[in-house]
Amino acid sequence: MNRTEMIARIRDTGRTWDLIIIGGGATGLGSAIEAASRGYRVLLLEQDDFSKGTSSRSTKLIHGGVRYLQQGNVSLVLEALKERGLLRQNAPHLVHNLPFVVPSYDWWEGPFYGIGLKLYDMLAGKHGFGRSKFLSRKTIRQTIPTLETEGLRGGVIYYDGQFDDARLAVNMAQTAVEQSATVINYMKVEGLIKEKEIVSGVLATDTLSAESYEIRAAGIINATGVFTDSVLEMDQPGSGRLISPSQGIHLVLEADFLPGDKAIMVPHTADGRVLFATPWHDKVIVGTTDTPVDAVSLEPRPLEEETDFLLSHASRYLTKDPTPSDVKSIFAGLRPLVREKAAGSTASISRDHTIYISRSGLVTVAGGKWTTYRKMAEDTIDHAAILAQLPENPSVSRDLHIHGYHRHAENFGDLALYGSDAPAILDLVYREPSLGEPLAPAAKTIAAEVVWAVRHEMAQTVEDFLSRRTRALLLDARASTEMAPAVAKIMASELQKQDFWADRQVAQYVELAKGYILG
Repeated sequence: MNRTEMIARIRDTGRTWDLIIIGGGATGLGSAIEAASRGYRVLLLEQDDFSKGTSSRSTKLIHGGVRYLQQGNVSLVLEALKERGLLRQNAPHLVHNLPFVVPSYDWWEGPFYGIGLKLYDMLAGKHGFGRSKFLSRKTIRQTIPTLETEGLRGGVIYYDGQFDDARLAVNMAQTAVEQSATVINYMKVEGLIKEKEIVSGVLATDTLSAESYEIRAAGIINATGVFTDSVLEMDQPGSGRLISPSQGIHLVLEADFLPGDKAIMVPHTADGRVLFATPWHDKVIVGTTDTPVDAVSLEPRPLEEETDFLLSHASRYLTKDPTPSDVKSIFAGLRPLVREKAAGSTASISRDHTIYISRSGLVTVAGGKWTTYRKMAEDTIDHAAILAQLPENPSVSRDLHIHGYHRHAENFGDLALYGSDAPAILDLVYREPSLGEPLAPAAKTIAAEVVWAVRHEMAQTVEDFLSRRTRALLLDARASTEMAPAVAKIMASELQKQDFWADRQVAQYVELAKGYILG
């Protein structure tokens, strides 16, 4: 996956496109895979880096959605549980089982949640990750020794999935390319081209070179998440808002706050959301909040009240009370919830996806969640192919392996997340031993990963590497800045940039990282 080669394809005026997809998050990348694997000529354009927005800032869970059972949305849970199973099947190097303990502190909670989770098991059927069961107070204390025991009566254990969102997004981009799609990051769509009031192309600018392009296609898909309304505005000024964005934040703590391999799930907090404390990459993620917001941004910032909410709620359920100084990183993400006139709060809005077709023929897909990206993409391409009058080719994505597929990736140790690419990274080290050096004294990340990210994963900035090709920024923001100079030096060499480029990249990254440091 090479950006220079991708740019050359859109400069080729003789090349025609069946579909242009705007947006390089989970939905856009999934749609690119879906369309390309059906044999359509596909171009995906992302204004920043792949998964820069919502798709790299999730709770890192592939799940059916326990709370949707409470809402009575059984069809959504069924669909999500099915897609959860398919994703583990097609990307086992990134998706794995995670046990969740639901503690009960009131007499009714154990039976109530236990029955609900038995239904969850039943709905999962052959796609289940494990059977739920009741736990005694004694067993829970042994299972999670740092769980608050005052008033604890018992609980339930059930199983869901966990993944690395940004790594999956990168592998999805590679999968799309392997299926013959063209995907380009840092290519911002500035406007739509219309012929006889029907969308026929886009005006796009390469934000790295400032070069502009007019690109035409039979069909255009708007898969821009929280930025959906800005593309709809290009299509029809004054069209109104489709998205009701909601912000969720997460705190990252050291593993000793929740040692072991099991997570905690609290089904109902003060704001009506589920609270999670989950082990992830030798750290613990605590989240999430649900705060309605008006403005959308690529770099949303946590609000003080959100931080206070998570710290106070974590203290209720953990014996070791986290303080601001314990937070290694704090990150925020925006959910692209579809607006509903009667919705009382964003926590009550369903995550069902919506496909909206404008009078101009622009296809917009909005809502949904990571777990159901493949089904969202299938539905989207079904509609887009009809509108663009493309051949009626069937979907093949149910059994399509994601790039990096490997059944035993854990054998690659610290490179397990690369799956089948891990041996090639090790080969770089074999041929040039200095690439096996860590990027900072305490870091596990090695120089060869930077080289790989530039050559094969389209990383263009230090942030791309430290935030999304690896997860250093989210795991420990301060520590990640120590790696920035080494990353910039290697990237400058690979991208044939001057020293001033590397210096500017380091300065920009350090400034960015400040927003992930609490206090």
